[in-house]
Amino acid sequence: MSSLIALHRLRPLGLAVSLAALAGCTLGPDYQRPELPALGEFRQVEGWKLAEPADVALSDWWRLYDDPLLDQLHERLRQSNQTLAQAVAQYREAQAVVRGARASLFPSVSADAGKTRSGQGAGTSTRVIDGTAVSSSGGGISQSYDLSLGVSWELDLWGRLRRQLESDRASLDASAAELAAVRLSQQSELTQNYLQLRVIDAQRRLLADTVEAYARSLRITENQRRAGIVTRADVAQARTQLKSTEAQAIDLEYQRAQLEHAIAVLIGVPPGQFQLASRDALPSLPQVPRLLPSQLLERRPDVAAAERQVIAANAQIGVAKTAWFPSLSLSASGGYRSGVLNEWIETPNRFWSIGPQFAMTLFDGGLIRSRIEQAEAGYDRTVASYRQTVLDSLREVEDYLVQLRVLEQESGVQGEAVGSAREALELVENQYRAGTVDYLNVVSAQATALSNERTELTLLGNRLLASVQLIAALGGGWHSEGLAEPLLEE
Repeated sequence: MSSLIALHRLRPLGLAVSLAALAGCTLGPDYQRPELPALGEFRQVEGWKLAEPADVALSDWWRLYDDPLLDQLHERLRQSNQTLAQAVAQYREAQAVVRGARASLFPSVSADAGKTRSGQGAGTSTRVIDGTAVSSSGGGISQSYDLSLGVSWELDLWGRLRRQLESDRASLDASAAELAAVRLSQQSELTQNYLQLRVIDAQRRLLADTVEAYARSLRITENQRRAGIVTRADVAQARTQLKSTEAQAIDLEYQRAQLEHAIAVLIGVPPGQFQLASRDALPSLPQVPRLLPSQLLERRPDVAAAERQVIAANAQIGVAKTAWFPSLSLSASGGYRSGVLNEWIETPNRFWSIGPQFAMTLFDGGLIRSRIEQAEAGYDRTVASYRQTVLDSLREVEDYLVQLRVLEQESGVQGEAVGSAREALELVENQYRAGTVDYLNVVSAQATALSNERTELTLLGNRLLASVQLIAALGGGWHSEGLAEPLLEE
């Protein structure tokens, strides 16, 4: 008899376990990578082929510029950059969300212990029991002691919890990719600021040498004026040329200070407490290989993040569809309840309960349908965003490849212009000494030579910046295992 009673008590649990066997059912579409527009090869390089998205660790790509101080600044950025710290904290939040979603798949256990005191007002009440009036009086204070243990578990019959976990995991992967994108962005910004600062240092050296040469010319012209060889106008022109160049040099100080302050903020240092000494040498300019590895979509964090968002949105469709079906939860509780403390934990005072509970929406005025349509529209939105991100990434690479090619050609022609301007200046100076031309021709030749030399440095700076931008557009460089061609051509 006792075994039959025990079997009867376990019947609800057995029913729940039987229903749990249905938990392999998962509603909603399984994820399939969206089709991308037909993409050809890059026109600027040969050998490019499109790859599928994957997570690839970023390399220390800034080492291509062969500058030890730049390496040190990147290490400080890794440790102290506050924008990066925000992204790390956001990633940790996403990790916690995934742990919470995973925990919902398991039963939850709670315990409760407490003491309750209650009372009611004094008075007399009359009730009729079997035709007889019975009077009773109330009043006084009563107390009870409770100790209970409860277990509850929502069975994931239709895959709602699993789809939610799938969505949260995809969001976590997207957060990881966004963290990598922030890191790459900050690294790119630091490198560009540093390279611009070094180009300005080169322009400062050029202007300092030019100012020194113009000062010598002014002294010579003043001596010639005292000797009656040249006119007062020649002295004025020489002084104007000198002061104009000095003003240009002063303007560079402000530009350099701005870049120095930007670098300080990137590495988490107050601008007033950071200073970079000037250097004579410019960082190396890396050469783009003729054959790029097929890792654009594999290495770009923003592309990876966009695809993970598609996965998350796809899983949300399944979460929304489970609202059509009933939910099943199993709860059990047991413990002791007594009005006397010393008789609290005793067999006569124990209690227990167990049983499944179904819940289902019978009418909601179209709320569930609207949520499903919202999830499907959200999925379509993320697919379009993913495709647009891929197209934008390809456009960026094409842009920077064209820019590097054009700047390289322009730099070659500009180098010839610099040589011609220097030669012309030398000829005009000889003619001036011979008295065949006036000093205005010298001033014009000097201004032309200086302008061409500064333009040459500006082009070099633009090539350095474009190389950084290309590296960032490729997701952190063009290096990959098995790439035979060297990355840096001496």
